[in-house]
Amino acid sequence: MWWRYALLSAVFAALTAVLAKVGMKGVDSSLATAVRTVVVLVLAWAVVYFQHGLGGLTQLTRQNWLFLGLSGGATGLSWLFYFRALQLGPVSKVAPVDKLSVALAILLSVLFLGEKLTWQTGLGAGLILAGTLVLIR
Repeated sequence: MWWRYALLSAVFAALTAVLAKVGMKGVDSSLATAVRTVVVLVLAWAVVYFQHGLGGLTQLTRQNWLFLGLSGGATGLSWLFYFRALQLGPVSKVAPVDKLSVALAILLSVLFLGEKLTWQTGLGAGLILAGTLVLIR
């Protein structure tokens, strides 16, 4: 079941790049990111509200708050840099470089989370890196 959500994530991430490129014509990339962030914020809280998940706020630990906060900061910086890159470059080159995050996430998960690196995962990460290099040249 997880792969369905991951596939939907990929579809919407692709739409994000194309729609953002069109939507930011003549607009500062930071302002475009801020507008997008407001939409994401409203959507995320609406989903939590309608799924009756607000009660879970009281169950968050300090560690949850710390790492979710750090993750949010990383997300915000990622979006700011991504939108600036989209403003300056073609989607067909920016998106593949952005997806290097997959290979980097694999590396970080091995180094910091102790996840096992199988040959298949290593090969997949290597192919992502190789594919990115092919696409940006």
